[in-house]
Amino acid sequence: MRWTDLLREMATTRIGGEIEAEVSGVQYDSRRVEDGDLFIAMRGESADGNRYVERALQAGASAIAMDSIETYERLKAAGLEVGLAHVANGRRALSEASAAIFGHPERALTLSAVTGTNGKTTTAWLLEQILRSAGRKSVLVGTIETHVAGAVRESPHTTPESRDLLRTFADGVALGCTEAVIEASSHALEQERVWGMPVDVAIWTNLTQDHLDYHRTMEAYFLAKAKLFMGLGTRVPRVAVVNADDAYGARVAELAQTSGSKVWRYGMGVKGGFGPEFRAERVNLRAGETTFEFRTSFGMVPMRSPLTGAVNVYNLLAAACAALARGVRLEEIASATERLAQVPGRFEVVPSPRKAIFVAVDYAHTEHALRTLTALARELVRPLDGRVITVFGCGGDRDRTKRPKMGRAAGEGSDLVVVTSDNPRTEAPRRIIEEVMEGVQETPADVVVEEDRAGAIAIAIRAARPGDVVLIAGKGHEKVQIFVDEVVPFDDVLVANDVLRELEGE
Repeated sequence: MRWTDLLREMATTRIGGEIEAEVSGVQYDSRRVEDGDLFIAMRGESADGNRYVERALQAGASAIAMDSIETYERLKAAGLEVGLAHVANGRRALSEASAAIFGHPERALTLSAVTGTNGKTTTAWLLEQILRSAGRKSVLVGTIETHVAGAVRESPHTTPESRDLLRTFADGVALGCTEAVIEASSHALEQERVWGMPVDVAIWTNLTQDHLDYHRTMEAYFLAKAKLFMGLGTRVPRVAVVNADDAYGARVAELAQTSGSKVWRYGMGVKGGFGPEFRAERVNLRAGETTFEFRTSFGMVPMRSPLTGAVNVYNLLAAACAALARGVRLEEIASATERLAQVPGRFEVVPSPRKAIFVAVDYAHTEHALRTLTALARELVRPLDGRVITVFGCGGDRDRTKRPKMGRAAGEGSDLVVVTSDNPRTEAPRRIIEEVMEGVQETPADVVVEEDRAGAIAIAIRAARPGDVVLIAGKGHEKVQIFVDEVVPFDDVLVANDVLRELEGE
């Protein structure tokens, strides 16, 4: 692609250098630059790409776009035979250039995006399954993994940089995909990693305390997520699917409506004799099965799912509403729901050789998610007069204020709490545990402290009796544990399965 053609797609403030340069690719990491690439030098959260323009030039970059005027003036004065441009916003430039170089795949896909504190991963996963069941070829980009026309790829980030997202979209278009489903994290929305993406259906799950180490206040956290409903440098979403039972749902609905989106409210609550337009009625919850009547503006259909708990009713409602908005018929949604696959690390039941002990692994890593998880477990054990046993820890280098709150939530919802390490990162595990214990000790729950996570899981499972539920919370689908000096393989499901096999003599 000619540099002059590419410049027409980018919002630049100054242009210099070799105007006739040819550009064959785009990169934001100088270590990935190859001959002919455009390098976008942008200021990030932990690094400044403007410091690496020389490395990019040495690697063969044919053009540089940068958000530092000082860097631009320096390169221009050097008389380099490469294309040069100064841009006001590096991340927007990355998205604009990537879209052009990859042939605007975002225009060939209809995009659904999910945001919220809890439920993003499950909702996105379920929506992609429903779309696939209805015969749609899709791209899924989320926390657990990426899917491109059914093929599975690793997901290094919940929401990648725009260049990588658009590259994945382009791969999907080449394979005949017509739909894309993404998780839109608050970090990605705030940092404009999804700038220029035309969202057709935007989904709001809920908002509870998380990521305050980054956003500082709940209001800032809310406003970051709310960006999804105001248009990401493009038109506003055609349909906004909003959880009417969430405390922030009314604000999101009003914002979306004011912006010009159609608002579809979903939920289970009834206020003043009226419920949301899309709601679950006659809900019946059992372990491994959920049934309800899905009431909509288009009629009613009975729903049956292998997923467990009220939290998954909300996830199913969100995904079903989004699928309806994408033109999938009610009957197709109901049929797909019966065959939904379990989402890894989201109340994932660990196989027990003799089925004597019920163990579930869940990603719950906020106070609200932990309360929801233990409430679900309590419903399961009540008929059997069983106990709820919870293993969890809090991540290091993250919001410290939620640690005692999570400890209190675990203690109030459990009979036995085993406090352990999560991903301590650069913090001392014992210090994190002490802050968690401040909350646990305010509750009547029995508590055991075991810093070693594998040892903690073993303690919890060995303490369980038939009728109990053991919850292993915080890491879910993750396959490693992160320490200050190393990253070690660690899978809660595999560790729990090994303990169960040892106990049951398999």
